[in-house]
Amino acid sequence: MRAPRPRATALALLSLSLLAGTVAGLPVTPAAHASTAHASATHTSVAQAPAATIVTYDFESGPQGWEPRGSGVSVATTPDAAHGGARSLLTTGRTDTWHGAAVTPPFEKGVTYEVSAWARAAAGQESSTVALTVQRTPAGGEAVYERVAAATVTDSAWVRLTGTYTYTADSALSLYAESSVATVAFHLDDIVVTADTDPARSGLTSDFETGTAEGWTSRGGAVLTAEADSAHDGAYGLGVTDRQASWDGPSRTVLGKLAKGSKYDLSVWVRSATAQSVSLSIERRSGETPSYDRVAGPRALAAGEWTRLAGTYLPAHDVDFLSVYVESAEGTAPFAVDDFRLAYIEPKPVQTDIPSLKDTVPFTIGAAFYRGATLGEHAKLITKHYESVTPGNSLKWDATEPAEGEFTFAEGDHLVDWATGNGLRVRGHTLVWHSQTPAWVFEGATKEVLLRRMENHIRAVMGRYKGRIDTWDVVNEVVDENRPDGLRRSPWFEIAGLDYIRTAFRVAREVDPDATLVINDYNTEFPRKRQALYDLVAKLRAEGVPIDAVGHQLHVNVEQPPASYIEDTIEKFAGLGVEQQVTELDVSVYTDFVSSYETVPAEVLALQGHRYREIFDVFRRQAEHLSSVTIWGVADDATWLSTFPIARLNPPLPFDDELQAKPAYWGIVDPSRLPPLVRSLDVPAGTVRVDGKRDGEWDLLPGAPVPRVGGLSATWQARVAPTGASGGLYVLAEVVDATGDREDTVTFTVDGTPYRVRRGGTHAHGFKAHTRPTATGYRVEALLPLRAGTGTTADARVVVDDATGGETSWTGRLTFVPAVRTALAPRGAPVVDGVAEAAWNRAPEIVTGTRVQGASGATARVRAVWNAGVLYVLARVTDPVLSEESPDAWSQDSVEIFVDPQNNKTRGYDDDDGQYRVSFTGRRTVGGTFDAFAVRDNLTAAAVRTSGGYVVEAAIRLPTVTLARDTLLGFDVQVNDATGAARTAAATWSDPTGRGYVDTSRWGVLRLVP
Repeated sequence: MRAPRPRATALALLSLSLLAGTVAGLPVTPAAHASTAHASATHTSVAQAPAATIVTYDFESGPQGWEPRGSGVSVATTPDAAHGGARSLLTTGRTDTWHGAAVTPPFEKGVTYEVSAWARAAAGQESSTVALTVQRTPAGGEAVYERVAAATVTDSAWVRLTGTYTYTADSALSLYAESSVATVAFHLDDIVVTADTDPARSGLTSDFETGTAEGWTSRGGAVLTAEADSAHDGAYGLGVTDRQASWDGPSRTVLGKLAKGSKYDLSVWVRSATAQSVSLSIERRSGETPSYDRVAGPRALAAGEWTRLAGTYLPAHDVDFLSVYVESAEGTAPFAVDDFRLAYIEPKPVQTDIPSLKDTVPFTIGAAFYRGATLGEHAKLITKHYESVTPGNSLKWDATEPAEGEFTFAEGDHLVDWATGNGLRVRGHTLVWHSQTPAWVFEGATKEVLLRRMENHIRAVMGRYKGRIDTWDVVNEVVDENRPDGLRRSPWFEIAGLDYIRTAFRVAREVDPDATLVINDYNTEFPRKRQALYDLVAKLRAEGVPIDAVGHQLHVNVEQPPASYIEDTIEKFAGLGVEQQVTELDVSVYTDFVSSYETVPAEVLALQGHRYREIFDVFRRQAEHLSSVTIWGVADDATWLSTFPIARLNPPLPFDDELQAKPAYWGIVDPSRLPPLVRSLDVPAGTVRVDGKRDGEWDLLPGAPVPRVGGLSATWQARVAPTGASGGLYVLAEVVDATGDREDTVTFTVDGTPYRVRRGGTHAHGFKAHTRPTATGYRVEALLPLRAGTGTTADARVVVDDATGGETSWTGRLTFVPAVRTALAPRGAPVVDGVAEAAWNRAPEIVTGTRVQGASGATARVRAVWNAGVLYVLARVTDPVLSEESPDAWSQDSVEIFVDPQNNKTRGYDDDDGQYRVSFTGRRTVGGTFDAFAVRDNLTAAAVRTSGGYVVEAAIRLPTVTLARDTLLGFDVQVNDATGAARTAAATWSDPTGRGYVDTSRWGVLRLVP
């Protein structure tokens, strides 16, 4: 997996561990207790059979949130006495009757609780009355003390205390145990709280309309104030000021409001006067160990605007502390919250009347899973559909060995035990990775030290699960195709070179000779990454390194990459004789890294279903080379793509948030159940010579793929005759079909009229067409009789028929757009200093005349040249008023140069596509996929002010392609015009959409010439 899971900062961990010591009970003076008689309990008789158990304290794992009450008091678990199990809670050091042990109880206003506890005096202590009491402090009022239960206790036997409790006014609560004899030491055990209704299903809201904090407290030193100025809706909201750290903010205990294995919707509205990112999270504790789970965010807040944080949460652990809180990503700026909502989600039963995935594919199919997925309907979904599971995070280095030699296997053990207990195979993920590896692994490490640490780790982790985990991702993501040698410069490689990979596989084989050992990576479907990994595996296997299998992650989206890339990769590695596995499959509904849906449109989910269909068609065709496919998640309610690369709704899996089958599921199981797919295709203006020889116009854009069926596939594209020319639609189809039958056909249907062309060259009268054989099949060029203008649309269908019975098709909507802009770049090698020397004179000039923002503003005259793997760009900008006031680079006066080295014209960025920005002062910023990791070092630039604007001169390295005569580069230039701190105008050379920063499909084309 490419991105690490969210983790709390070290500062937050430290501060929260300190905070944990002050959670229970409000401090009161001894005198107040000494002089206050306890109020009688609301009821002291045993209630009717309760509906739900809220919390149990058995003290087997520690004090479980119970803390001393009173100066000098100590509470600790001990094996000296136990009612049930092996330990109880012992209270000692008491010097007053109200001294004892206290906990913040999970009580909710208006609910009747039964509290049951077992007590006995410590050995040698005298008899006394031990009582359970609630100290209740109403909002804005004085503390009152309400007896829940009491009994006479000796050191000879356990005695049960039981009673009921309810309260009706908003209050802070502390439940505590005390004794009528001031110095008696006593034991408590098996404390159980039940309720007459189930609070874990009743939900919780906070709108602060009471004018109080309504049970919300600070996690640190923040001041919480219910006030009108902080209201999102209604009269009051909660202001959060004087924060001491990023994690400091409002917190609300929800222990008892959430039940393990149930799922909940949580949401809150947040506003900040300054821009910052905030999150909604859960803190849970078992004993003294805190853990943190992200529910929503981090979400960027626009200054002064309310933003809703929302997400789902499925508790999966036994806890004795549980709270929801709002924090910021960094800083201590104040913010306001309002209208918090927690709602129980009634689960939908897993569909039992649909085919199991595992019964429909000729290979092992699995899913990545987590503790929550071992409960309830999630568990039923896994056992119905999957044969194997992969723990997503619990076997990684940070989870299993956070400190050297200190191994933590509780989470891994739980998942492996559950899986094997349910007859599922387990894949281990992952032993060696550059991410989610603790810093100590590399600190002060020589090669010898690092390899020793790695060996110790592999022996410990693999050894623990030998015979239970049959496949391991031994090394993960070791390839960087942008390096000359194809190897990622991780700390592993920088310290140990290739020997870390060699050693990892050697040790893994020694530890478990029967396990399948995998080298796993992402983007292996792309040609450059494919080749780099292939070369590495071939080299290491030739040396005898025991690599059994190659893992292909396949984090893809609804449009890219083409399914044919995946098939090409599987076929290539088949030649190495290695087993192949798809290890982390998901299909994002986005083609870029910034877009976001409030609700994913039905047509996008349909497209996703057809995408799963074409991918699984590849898998089935390649089943002899593919042993397993693992889908990276159980259902859409828990996917890493909900927070990566940004927080957004992104349902990438076959089952939805409610565990119901989506079109993606039917794409795998029964494509006939899919809704019809309507694709879209931009058709530029252009003129083509129809002779079957493939006119050069077609090279400006890639063909749209027609899905492969058996050995039959195709690509196609179209051009509309320019305005003023004789009407017509030029079409091209490149067909892959080895049968050679003259009766094979391609039929183009436009707005209901079919035009059929036979492979043998014949077609119906009324249109012009030619066919020619190619190395893999045949080509069709035709001119269809159609009149259309820019901006209009037409419906189209392309059907490719094999005379032996095979058929594949493309159906969609054509949109007619202006011609693809083209420009020439001659060879030249200028000095990048902001001064236009003679090397630029041979380059034709282009102008940024396409307005994407504002009716007027800055423009640029641009030239391009190339030499030895470098593209040079010169932009002379006319802009008399210049500004860099905005903190956002795109809102400063600047020039952006867009380069798609392979001219793929995709709706998102490929890894080597780049957005290179240079401001008028020479400030450089680079955009691309993820953090522009593959292109961020490619730019060299200079800027010089002129009397009417500025000049930008840039050199952009393009290491992923070989620059030569007639090379075509996707290319565009945009000039940004700022006024003060805002961008007020922008103009491009080619792309009219304003989306060039995420979409390369409307860029122009730069042709390299001598």
